[in-house]
Amino acid sequence: MYRLALAVLCLNLSQIAAAPAQSLVPPTEPPQHTTIERPNVLLIIVDDLNDWIGEMGGHRQAITPNLDRLLSESVCFSNAHCNAPVCAASRNSMLSGLRPSTTGWYDNTKTIRDTYRQVLGKVPPLPVHFRNNGYFTLAGGKIYHNGVADFARDELWNETKPVYNLPQEFREFGHGYGGDYFYPFPRDGGQIYQHYGKRVRGQSLCWGALDSIDIPRGVMPDEELAGWASEQLQRTFDQPFFFAVGFRRPHVPFTAPNKYFELYREAFLELPEVPNDEMQDIPVYGKAMALGMLPGGDDQNVVDIGPDFRRELVLAYLACVSFVDDQVGKVLSALENSPHADNTLVVFCSDHGQSLGEKRHWRKQCLWEEATRIPLAIRLPDTTSNGRTCPRTVSLIDLYSTLVELCKLPQVKGVEGVSLVPLINNPELPWNQPAVMTWHYKNHSVRSQRWRYTLYRDGGEELYDHSNDSAEHYNLAGDQQYEEIIEEHRRWLPKTEVLPAGMVSWKGDSLEQTIQEWSETGGPPEWLR
Repeated sequence: MYRLALAVLCLNLSQIAAAPAQSLVPPTEPPQHTTIERPNVLLIIVDDLNDWIGEMGGHRQAITPNLDRLLSESVCFSNAHCNAPVCAASRNSMLSGLRPSTTGWYDNTKTIRDTYRQVLGKVPPLPVHFRNNGYFTLAGGKIYHNGVADFARDELWNETKPVYNLPQEFREFGHGYGGDYFYPFPRDGGQIYQHYGKRVRGQSLCWGALDSIDIPRGVMPDEELAGWASEQLQRTFDQPFFFAVGFRRPHVPFTAPNKYFELYREAFLELPEVPNDEMQDIPVYGKAMALGMLPGGDDQNVVDIGPDFRRELVLAYLACVSFVDDQVGKVLSALENSPHADNTLVVFCSDHGQSLGEKRHWRKQCLWEEATRIPLAIRLPDTTSNGRTCPRTVSLIDLYSTLVELCKLPQVKGVEGVSLVPLINNPELPWNQPAVMTWHYKNHSVRSQRWRYTLYRDGGEELYDHSNDSAEHYNLAGDQQYEEIIEEHRRWLPKTEVLPAGMVSWKGDSLEQTIQEWSETGGPPEWLR
């Protein structure tokens, strides 16, 4: 039911369904530029946050008053998507303005760091471009995959928050899980660790309601970040600033202070609908993406751990969303009470979504709606432009050109996104350019306002009509009556598809390894068939 509410609230799909099929040709009308004199920029990024925000309607029980207020005071892009459904690839695409298929940065990998100068060439990362044009740049938290930088920290930022220091005692609870800033884990290691009695890949799919004693120094990393960011906003600056703040929750493990779990414990929680035959019409590469990381597959583990584990994960994710809502609220309150309140442009987004059992999937790394759809809001100092919802399809790659135009910086040759300023001026402007997202080499999804079309590297296809199937249950790709729609969306597939960065010839990847194993063992596990 809440998926239907989402469709009605954010996409107005009833009107789309009644209208004739729309062309995907971009508008020819010249944009109307908003006049803003070099505002400060506050960029707030939240990790793994999907559309489970009250204002977006993704889960109608989500309690997010601060984000609801921000989105209602902004130009809210209700059909925004990432360009890669994984942290490093998405963030580097957003902050370079280049598609993963152009850079070869498809995954969370050190090859991004090893190849960034060669790949970017003359395209400066967004913070560098602001810094080169008179802005003071500062950052804290997770902006890139490895914190404030995956490379060249000193080139990106004038100043950064000190690195979060996790006490060794708490590191042991994660049993080798990387990234101090994702902690704390539950003291017992979490449900996956307890299930296996040992460390396994993917064990971060767990939850824990934390008391103060379970939290290093009694303060979650995101709480520490919110306090630091709030302090920075009280400073005076000799230059306009570009300030990036990156929160980690609701990234796994789904741990947060106990009071946020109490918000949902007594509720009869609505869970994502998963038909028994959900995976029957999914191509083999889609099944390989849905498998996840845990031995035997994520969904199988969720079932094996117990009948309540699915609900517990949904509850824990909602608790983490409410927790991070509070932290964003602290920063926004600090901005409102700062000397910069009237001259700061606020951008709020996530790096990608997160699946909570849809398509029997429990991660982000796939090309379905919950993994790619994100919150995206731009609040201008000029409040006459705010308080509106834009239903047009946009993506994170468009932020580079948008901020450059809004802040009157020189345009950068080679950037692939388009400026959203025309939509900020007129959210209902005809705008049929779709969002394109990529997961691993040569797997792409094209999301227009009404349709999602996916093409896997072996030729497998999916097509979903969001006018009557917002949960993407019915793959229409095999129906001949949709051939023209498929062909129209195919025109937007990337023309350039470079090998993964660092590769000189195609050597396969984890998806191919999984499919090869299935070919030798009789096919995918039963729950994926």
